[in-house]
Amino acid sequence: MRSLLFWLSFAFTAYAYFGYAVWLWLYVRIHPRPVIMRPVPFTASILIAARNEQLNLPSKIENLYQLDIPQNRLQIIIASDGSTDNTPAILQQHAPRITPLILADSRGKALALNHAVTQATGDILVFLDARQSVDTNAVSELLQCFADPEVGAVSGELLLEAAPGASAGTALGIYWKIEKVVRKLESASGSVVGVTGAIYAIRRELFTPIPPGTVLDDVFVPMNVVRQGKRVVFQSAAIARDRIFEQNGKEFSRKVRTLTGNYQLLRIAPWLLSPRNPILFRFISHKMLRLLVPVFLLVMLIASALASGIFFKFIFALQIIFYLMAALGLLSAAARNIKPFAIASTFVMLNAAAAIAFYNFVTQKKNVWV
Repeated sequence: MRSLLFWLSFAFTAYAYFGYAVWLWLYVRIHPRPVIMRPVPFTASILIAARNEQLNLPSKIENLYQLDIPQNRLQIIIASDGSTDNTPAILQQHAPRITPLILADSRGKALALNHAVTQATGDILVFLDARQSVDTNAVSELLQCFADPEVGAVSGELLLEAAPGASAGTALGIYWKIEKVVRKLESASGSVVGVTGAIYAIRRELFTPIPPGTVLDDVFVPMNVVRQGKRVVFQSAAIARDRIFEQNGKEFSRKVRTLTGNYQLLRIAPWLLSPRNPILFRFISHKMLRLLVPVFLLVMLIASALASGIFFKFIFALQIIFYLMAALGLLSAAARNIKPFAIASTFVMLNAAAAIAFYNFVTQKKNVWV
């Protein structure tokens, strides 16, 4: 029984991180679904929710002005969600080229985006964040995918750039590479589960208002697009650029918030775990199983400790060594310069974030802004 528990937990963990990607790779070979792409004369509305973003907004606005979309086809709406700094003043300085939406009270990102959508006139809604920069051709690359009538939403690609000396970022970068491979394979064979929050677009008529307090609009919105019978695809040429936080605590907090949002989705959209979800298998494989990996890891550790035989004693010892490496990597910057230590510490950090996310969900801790 103990050995069975170990191997089941090991199998689910391996599937969550690697097996699902292998299954997608095989499925693409059998059932590819290429996307029709060509320039289209759609109009676009860029929507950004901002709260106390006076440091990021000047460079973000300048970045938006450099986009290769003709001004007569582009609307920019930035909603200030009860900002108490100079965010409203900065936005008003750029009117009318930018449509400022000044909300007196802070009620969260979800409601700010809902308000922005009511002001949008474009055929395509493009959602961006205030912090990241986007490449000049990013929005036009998103728009080209809507030449395919089956496509209802398009995700861009987020490139994470590590700060000098942030060696842990190399290990986190491995995680992101796996994630991007999965998204590309999902797109090539049907629909991706969620999009990149920093850059994605949907057809305006497919937008579903986001419930107040929703953490992951970048999963809720596209999953409702899939529910309406349209594809959600990944366009790697539409690039947003961000940094990996130098402080491990900030990167950890961001991951806790994201994983808490996955649990929250099950409460606000229970249909996601029902046959009404057209991509239920993908949703479970991509999102839900990773939330359970901390449980699988604990079962593996306990089962191998209690199982008899030299093999399981060896496996138990390997796990202890791995977690000691992770602890050293988390505690020592010098250890994080050694790649195996960095990988071990990042893996443990990600799964610790999943465990805390479960606690946040159970206690209904709220967090509507990064």
